Amino acid sequence: MTVSLLIILLYLCLLPVISIMLARQPHKDLPPWAICLSLVATETSTLTIVSVPGVAYLKGYVFVGLAAGYLIGRMAVAIWFLPLHERGATSIYRYIGQRFGARLQKLLSGTFLVTRLVAEGVRLYAGMLPVSMLFASMGYAISDLSLLVLIVLLTLAYTLAGGLRAVVWSDSLQLGLYLGGSIACLGVIWSRSAMPPFHGAPVFSHGLPPFTDPFSIAGAVIGGAILSLASHGTDQLMLQRCLAAKTLNGARAAMIGSVFVVGGLFALLSCIGVSLRDLMPGQGSRPDALFPHFILTLPPVLSGILIAGILAATMGSLSSAMNAMAAATKADFLPRGPFSLRTLTAVWAVLLVLTALLFSRPSGSAVVFGLSIASYSYGATLGVFLFAMIGHSRDERAAIAGFISAVGVLALASYVRIQGHTIAFPWLVPIGVMATFAGAGTFSALRRVGLKE
Repeated sequence: MTVSLLIILLYLCLLPVISIMLARQPHKDLPPWAICLSLVATETSTLTIVSVPGVAYLKGYVFVGLAAGYLIGRMAVAIWFLPLHERGATSIYRYIGQRFGARLQKLLSGTFLVTRLVAEGVRLYAGMLPVSMLFASMGYAISDLSLLVLIVLLTLAYTLAGGLRAVVWSDSLQLGLYLGGSIACLGVIWSRSAMPPFHGAPVFSHGLPPFTDPFSIAGAVIGGAILSLASHGTDQLMLQRCLAAKTLNGARAAMIGSVFVVGGLFALLSCIGVSLRDLMPGQGSRPDALFPHFILTLPPVLSGILIAGILAATMGSLSSAMNAMAAATKADFLPRGPFSLRTLTAVWAVLLVLTALLFSRPSGSAVVFGLSIASYSYGATLGVFLFAMIGHSRDERAAIAGFISAVGVLALASYVRIQGHTIAFPWLVPIGVMATFAGAGTFSALRRVGLKE
């Protein structure tokens, strides 16, 4: 285990140095392939690395089916959403401010900040757990708070030193690390397993009531497409990377290319989970603990690389989140304030540590929990963007009424049960979109009636 720990420490030392060196190269433009890899590293995070194998252990290659819906959604983002924003814009919510007004811009940006804070807090804690398990196996007792602070400080160092360019380059390096480690892990599993590679497992699930299964054909393809339209078309965290591309075509290439990379990652991690059925039978009660526990049984070098890969996923999504949240805060709330981007990034770093301690142990699959958190805000936000894009009104009050209506409807939807099952996360987004248009339309109609009277 000492070898594993040395590999992790080496990674933690080298990553900030290499990222800052790449960020300070003389050329000014980020290549589309680096932006593409950064997108994937940002959206996948620790929850993906830890949870997808556990979901596949129970349900098969269902995340590969979800990627089919992602492809449709991101093609729509590339065609219709990316042209709305100026290259290099610091906040994507500026478009809403120009279309409706500053109040709605701040409302959407504030919603992004709150939901991203909770989601990243869960991701941060999940990424810390394998490191904590490694220290515990070596007889060292280190508190959760100490490990969280260490991870955040290291991530903060290269985020502050290199800005968005360092974040993009570090994301690309980190994605390569956990992809390579996962491939090596799969090779070890197959060498130990009696099952043949790629043995049968479903791509879509079935048997649950309609609208309650995120991995049914309709949920994955239709719901996944709308979810991807929201996550990559209206989320500061994702779009900020694409807006760093020099041209619109470069941004589109990065956006569409990312779905093929993430689909490959889903397939790889799902294959690991399905293959572990033979090596670790009867482990379905704690699916998120399945892969981390297996990692500790691997040879020390590979174990160290994989734990470093999980840390890489954590730090990649964390650096992206801190950078995006600071940029949105500065652009949407404090454009002329005394606080610099660096100061705001440090403030969000502290809040992320505190949030990780508060929201540390979600029940069920962590990746599904994270997607569910995001979906509650994505529905209302996508509704406002579509209302701005296809509606002829510039009525800010109607748009705000639509947004508030969507938030209220989605809050009520969280209590709805269909034959004892909650509504699946991909369907929360279209519910929010419909509620936004219904709320805005009702407000406009009532106001017209009031004016006539």
